[in-house]
Amino acid sequence: MRNKLIKVVLLGSVLLFSPILSITKAEAPTPGSSTDPVITKSYFDQNTLSEAKVKEIVASAITANTGGSQPNSGSNGGSTSSPAAITVVQLKAGQTLFASAGAEFIVRSGKVIAVSTDENGIPDVTGGKDIAAGTEIATNHLLIFPRDGRGIKPVPKNTADIYVMVRGSYVLLNADGSTTTP
Repeated sequence: MRNKLIKVVLLGSVLLFSPILSITKAEAPTPGSSTDPVITKSYFDQNTLSEAKVKEIVASAITANTGGSQPNSGSNGGSTSSPAAITVVQLKAGQTLFASAGAEFIVRSGKVIAVSTDENGIPDVTGGKDIAAGTEIATNHLLIFPRDGRGIKPVPKNTADIYVMVRGSYVLLNADGSTTTP
């Protein structure tokens, strides 16, 4: 009877601990492979633009687009301006669309996320909320950009064409930091 009890206890302990042993032997992703989410600092530095470089590129491109022109002054000493035309911009993979202060975007198709060079977000007038950097933006929502250095870029896994209606000045930046003329 005692031998039978010992056999039952041993069999039970083997069955109890075998799943634990198999879990501890699970394979971890190989460093440097496509399944490993960790990247090195040198890779990050080589493949991303610094915040200062992005601000510099955006500022110079906005200055070039506006041509340094000021609004026309009216006869009563005030300023007058005509409504800005709406431009349709196609956003491709790897590109980032930065807005100048006061610009408005409406994403008509595709999936995009908010981009910001600071901690402030982008006001979504349609949704009545502030969109933080990295958050996906819903289509057909009016976005107003109160300052330079904010914009949108495609979601990495997006396969659809992205079309954005833009009112105001903007800069279309390629992944390598070069500007694309609209």
